Amino acid sequence: MDVRLPRLGEGADSGTIASIFVKEGDVVKRDQPLLELESEKAVASIPAPADGTVEKLFVKEGDLIKVGQMIMHLAEGEGAKAPPRSVDASVGDEEPEPLQTPSPAQVMPPASRQSEVVVETLDGPVPAASPTVRKTARDLGIDLRRVKGSERGGRVVMEDLRRYVQWLQERAFTARPPAGGFANAPTPVDFARWGPVETKKMTTLRKTISSRMAEAWARVPHVTQFDDVDLTRVMALRKAHAAAYEKAGAHLTVLPFALRAVAATLKQHPVFNASINDAAGELVYKQYYHIGIAVDTEHGLMVPVLRDVDKKSLFQLSQEVHQLAEKARERKLTLEEMQGGSFSISNQGGLGGGYFTPIVNFPEVAILGMGRSVVRPVVRDGKVEARTILPLGLSYDHRLIDGANAARFIVDLVHALEQFPEEDLKI
Repeated sequence: MDVRLPRLGEGADSGTIASIFVKEGDVVKRDQPLLELESEKAVASIPAPADGTVEKLFVKEGDLIKVGQMIMHLAEGEGAKAPPRSVDASVGDEEPEPLQTPSPAQVMPPASRQSEVVVETLDGPVPAASPTVRKTARDLGIDLRRVKGSERGGRVVMEDLRRYVQWLQERAFTARPPAGGFANAPTPVDFARWGPVETKKMTTLRKTISSRMAEAWARVPHVTQFDDVDLTRVMALRKAHAAAYEKAGAHLTVLPFALRAVAATLKQHPVFNASINDAAGELVYKQYYHIGIAVDTEHGLMVPVLRDVDKKSLFQLSQEVHQLAEKARERKLTLEEMQGGSFSISNQGGLGGGYFTPIVNFPEVAILGMGRSVVRPVVRDGKVEARTILPLGLSYDHRLIDGANAARFIVDLVHALEQFPEEDLKI
């Protein structure tokens, strides 16, 4: 039987083969992992659809493949205990053309190709597109009216959206910002002219991070509000309850305190829990509090999302923070676990960083950056005391949030942390 790449989820139609666990001639059992596919920021295992022997492999590690593409041919064994299940009922017999890894010229098309991918005016209705294309564009914060559709009637397909994103990358990586137009694509530089170099291909994850960061920076006018929070009380509470948390199976860190305080502050300032729907000209105020936490992994930055933070105890948050961080480092996060956030937190405290300006996780409108807490001399009631001070940086989308809003938000957040109630630590 032919084994083809199944659908991986809404909006995920391709990926890069990270690992292949079998070779030609291997005998496999149904549901045995055949390979791992890196798609956006997740790694998914592709199982065998039946018992059998790997007769022919059509892919190798590093290949970029898409839904429906042939992976291998499996000769079914005589002792198969169950009939083969369909890998993807929606995939026809015709094998799609494999996606090729784009060259620099493809990723960064010349400015002269702007008219091929970009609609010059936003007049008119949103063009026709499939639900998958609409969701992908929404997740990326792209107004479909800007994308030139190639199908009949201007219908936008995934390839049109992909070309538009590539064109945005070209604009983002241009040496100078656009002024009434867009600069020409940069000329590749031969760095080896000046000495030895080592080149490595960008992973799918790094390309995704690069694309999302460029898109966020290009679309969002960033402003960062800084402040300090006296974390002395929180550190004392942590010290007093850490052992009980460990005994109950949770590691108590500063981050769960921050999550609770942020959720409470978002309820006071709902504009920070909103998004801008450019296509509809609307502001979307979310009634849920799903907070993303930036996790540093050896593969790159990942942002798993904790759902309904406002409804969970400090103990539950402590458990989930640890679980999601471990899944991120092991590349076991699902796409669903990295979608739907309404606000994000980037905590560099464990690395020793101080103040920094985090980039808004578009289409969210704000993100909190936490540096490393340090003991400093502080004047309180006319006396100098040693206090634990945590540096904060709140970056926000200035299209929606004004400086006064940011100042009020961070003042209330500081108060929520400094006056953290001890009863919230009950297990």
